[in-house]
Amino acid sequence: MTPAAPASPVPSASNPAPATAQPPFQYTPEYVAFLNQSLATRTPQEILEWALISLPGLVQTTAFGLTGLAILDMISKIRVKQAMAEHPVPLIFIDTLYHFPETLALANKAASHFSAPLQIYHPVGFSTSEAFEAHHGKELWKADADVYDFLVKVEPGRRAALENNAQATITGRRRSQGAARATIPILEIDNSVTPAMLKLNVLATWGYDDVWKYIQENGVPYNELHDKGYKSVGDWHSTAPTAEGESERDGRWKGQEKTECGLHKDYFKMRSSYLAAKKRKVAQRGDADEIVLVDEVQAVNSS
Repeated sequence: MTPAAPASPVPSASNPAPATAQPPFQYTPEYVAFLNQSLATRTPQEILEWALISLPGLVQTTAFGLTGLAILDMISKIRVKQAMAEHPVPLIFIDTLYHFPETLALANKAASHFSAPLQIYHPVGFSTSEAFEAHHGKELWKADADVYDFLVKVEPGRRAALENNAQATITGRRRSQGAARATIPILEIDNSVTPAMLKLNVLATWGYDDVWKYIQENGVPYNELHDKGYKSVGDWHSTAPTAEGESERDGRWKGQEKTECGLHKDYFKMRSSYLAAKKRKVAQRGDADEIVLVDEVQAVNSS
């Protein structure tokens, strides 16, 4: 990747990038590090204002956790401030088929509250957990966690990115969540997909209390489960309330070494695990598996 540096390293609302169409900008690690130095001094709202005019193909993928909701509210306020006719960022929700009812209700409530058209993606070929289990077996998250994550989160997320021509995605990850997230920068390159994408961790420097304070002060709708002790909410089978003194993500995958969902793991490794499992399944059954991935179709079409 050999980009030419723009005249202004971090455009702002008062100093916008040129409006003329430009080819997708290829970000080098050195340039992203340079941008992070500048973004580190910006508020989350300023980071979002910069991203809206600087990052092509920007989308927000969220499960409507507190961080994602705070960011959605900030984007909505920017929309009002700048008199935008429509919500400026595609809003994507991955329905794993195993979300809590409260999460599903919140997804629709938030989309209506912020007048943001919601794109919902399911595991390829299925819209109910019953149909999914009839094909893949019950409790796949126990039998093969990587294959489960790939089918219900990673593949739908990849499909959403491709269908939206996404080049950058807004995440809800924060350093205070610990584990693999403890050192995340505000802007990073995701080389686990081709072509590489950018991840924008808008609230990387915020703690849980900062996010919760923002939610309360701005009247942002949130998941009812938070009032029942759930600080971090994922699939119902792998989420539990957090006890006094536990960190916010201690309620996720309790009793397991796992600390991260598949969306933020290496896509190619996750895909390889799935394809190996698929090959074994086909060999055992003696017939073809009708589940075809979006990038398998692309490979056939481009060959």
